[in-house]
Amino acid sequence: MTGHTDSSPSGPEENQDSGSAAVRTRDGVSHRRTALAGVLNSMAHRLRQPLPGAQPRLRFEMPPEQELDETTPESETSARFGHPGPRMSSQHPLYVGFMGTVGVGVALLVYWIGSNTTQLLLWIVAALFIALGLDPVVRWLEGKRLPRAAGIVAAVSTLALAIAGFFATLIPTIVQQVTQIVEEAPRWVTDFINSDFFRSIDNQYGVRERITQELEKFVNNPEAMGGIFGGVVGFGTTLANGLFGALIVLVLSLYFLAALPAMKKWGYRLAPRSRRARVAALSEEITGSVGNYVIGQAVVALLNATFAFIVMSIVGVPFAVLLAFVVALLAFIPLVGGLIAGVIVTVIALTAGWQTAVVFAICYFAYLQFEAYFISPRIMQKAVAVPGAVAVISVIAGGSLLGVLGALIAIPTAAAILLLVKEIFIVRQDKH
Repeated sequence: MTGHTDSSPSGPEENQDSGSAAVRTRDGVSHRRTALAGVLNSMAHRLRQPLPGAQPRLRFEMPPEQELDETTPESETSARFGHPGPRMSSQHPLYVGFMGTVGVGVALLVYWIGSNTTQLLLWIVAALFIALGLDPVVRWLEGKRLPRAAGIVAAVSTLALAIAGFFATLIPTIVQQVTQIVEEAPRWVTDFINSDFFRSIDNQYGVRERITQELEKFVNNPEAMGGIFGGVVGFGTTLANGLFGALIVLVLSLYFLAALPAMKKWGYRLAPRSRRARVAALSEEITGSVGNYVIGQAVVALLNATFAFIVMSIVGVPFAVLLAFVVALLAFIPLVGGLIAGVIVTVIALTAGWQTAVVFAICYFAYLQFEAYFISPRIMQKAVAVPGAVAVISVIAGGSLLGVLGALIAIPTAAAILLLVKEIFIVRQDKH
């Protein structure tokens, strides 16, 4: 029997070859990584170099605080254009007349600018309101050792994703329910016309004949048809302006949120040095209250809409999702928003029967009382403390002056005024 001869390489030689191949592979990978790192470093160095002919970007920097040393000779601290003369007396007729003229001119200029830039001022106020609302979240992220820029990106991205997800879930349902409303509207009109109530009114006053005559006049009137076209164009223009305004407010909110610390520092530097610390403390208290108020009001509106949706789903109110969205928007308006939302939903619930409307109204308005006495005080206790009468008056006044935006900012504005009166005016009065 012939023995089997092994013609393959020996074990040690094979291990040496595989080991050397692995070493060569690691060396090649390391060399490629080193080369790639060198290329990236070179590109980064080139990007940091200024472009040929480019001018350096000008930045507004705060001037350093001047420290006046009492030991410094007067010649060194005086202006280089000579010693300043004595200040004119505030009781001098020339001084009084000049300052009065300047004051009237500035007041007229401010009025003219404000009356011609009302829309822009409203956008700025809304953007500042949103920025102050997001600032507590950003500061909380800063407390977690996250840079402010990263905190702003995280907060805004989370808010944008939440809003996008909300609308992505809500819009298909809203479209479906609006389509259902449009399809059901002719049947509702027909049922109303065939009802005994309408027949009795028609027999007494001839409503059907009058409606037919008015429709014929309207169709045969060219000005009326032109008015319809103008109304459609006006609606499109209003919608475009609204979208443009929303975009402007969003961009301004991001800028204000990023520059809020610098804006505060600039504002504090405008105050005298002796009062700067007190001005900063009052300003921080006011801005913090506004931010906490915005977050608290958003939570209250979300809870309100959630409860309304649950009740509408249980009692069978039609278009529950669409109405819950309306409730969320209206509930964000303090004090009166929930009442308006309850009335609207109750009226629509009448289409499902008066029993449904009564049950919803009882449950929802009972919840509003529970919200007013238990939910809102616990959520708003760290935000604002405004007496009830002052809150109602401020909301009505703000809504009358600036509409919905005025109603939203009325309570934090009233809280800020009360704080200033308490800490400045009353303190001064107590000293006399």
